[in-house]
Amino acid sequence: MSFTVAFHTLGCKLNFAETSTIGEQFLQRGFSIVDYSEKADVYVINTCTVTEHADKECRQVVRRALRNNPDAFVVVTGCYAQLQPEVISKIDGVDAVLGSSEKFNLFNYIENFQKKELSCIYVSPTEELNFFNSSHSTIADDRTRAFFKVQDGCDYKCTFCTIPLARGKSRSMNPDEVIQQFQELLSHGYKEIVLTGVNVGDYSALLNHNLDLNPDHDQEQDHEQEQIQEIDLYRLLKMMLEIEGDYRIRVSSIEPNLLNEEVLNLAANDSRLAKHFHIPLQSGSYKVLRLMQRRYNTDDYKKLIYMLVDKIEDVGIGVDVIVGFPGETEEDFLDTYNFLRDLPISYLHVFTYSERPNTKSIQMPGKVDVIERKRRNNMLRILSEKKRNEFYRRMIGKELTVLFEHENMDGFMKGFSSNYVRVKNPFIKEYINKFVKVKIREVDENICTGELIENVSLIKM
Repeated sequence: MSFTVAFHTLGCKLNFAETSTIGEQFLQRGFSIVDYSEKADVYVINTCTVTEHADKECRQVVRRALRNNPDAFVVVTGCYAQLQPEVISKIDGVDAVLGSSEKFNLFNYIENFQKKELSCIYVSPTEELNFFNSSHSTIADDRTRAFFKVQDGCDYKCTFCTIPLARGKSRSMNPDEVIQQFQELLSHGYKEIVLTGVNVGDYSALLNHNLDLNPDHDQEQDHEQEQIQEIDLYRLLKMMLEIEGDYRIRVSSIEPNLLNEEVLNLAANDSRLAKHFHIPLQSGSYKVLRLMQRRYNTDDYKKLIYMLVDKIEDVGIGVDVIVGFPGETEEDFLDTYNFLRDLPISYLHVFTYSERPNTKSIQMPGKVDVIERKRRNNMLRILSEKKRNEFYRRMIGKELTVLFEHENMDGFMKGFSSNYVRVKNPFIKEYINKFVKVKIREVDENICTGELIENVSLIKM
């Protein structure tokens, strides 16, 4: 009899990549994966701890699992588990709590999946989170786009953030392993590879001496140089793009101080690198950015955005922003609102500040009332919808290359263009997981309707 397992992922694309890797472990041991809404023998919850809401959502997800099967074995892992294992262990029905490293070796810690009276906790101290655990989408995660972790951890000291405590110091996958796993993902049929990490722009690793993308070069002459050569994100992308194939690479999110002109030029000149960048801002107030201990100011950010728009035609630009940070006055918020309103960006991800344990900001004066935080959040969400609609409407009449996903939703297939425009078209099975050229005809709320271009629909990147 086959046992069943269900997964629920909270938070970022990095977590989705890691959940998929955990799922592969279960498949290799004969488990069948079912939807989280179904009855399962085991439920695995991969958590986030960016906001207070994520903590509450974890409790709700545990309760949902136990409603499906009161006798199920419940595992909670991820960032929240790393930071608050004792709290999670007291949630009724939780059988095991695994930290940020332990989740990759789940079967080393859990011998059987029999319900327990007390939760077991397996969590290493943050200072011991030094190893890079490989993660990417697998057959356990049926997607057209593959999430591929190339970096983990963070050395930044932003005053609001718990991620360095949950993930440890910045570390990166070896370049030779990146290339090997990238080629494996392509061989499995993935058309878009999304590079993920806590701070992807901070990618830094030494080039392994056995990595040789150019077999014609003089190996003896370059041997010593290659052994000590440091690879940053730009060089990594260049190495990946030397691999021939019909694919697209998308960078999930990158800090503004780490997005350099070399990467922008690469995106401008190679269609296989997505014309889309998600660049956290967090605040448009110079004062608040200093309180947050961010590594740039609004002038730096504005200069970067306009450089992007100048170099890459129709570039899609997403922005993270936090409202209600301690000390953020109404004037500070309006500085943020007006700054974002006037920038040529495509959409916002808006977060309401919440007090996180063991962060500097929790001790800062000038606490913003929760109701006021929600008001500011709502204002920026409305601005985001306006920005997205304006960006989409500028695409009307233009030709975009869309990767359609494995879906048939009410007779439509949907997908994303290189510049992250959501497009729908009447369902045609042979166009699924293909790059298809479409002309944008209209915008309906948050999605564009495309018309397939006759005779040149299926294209090579």
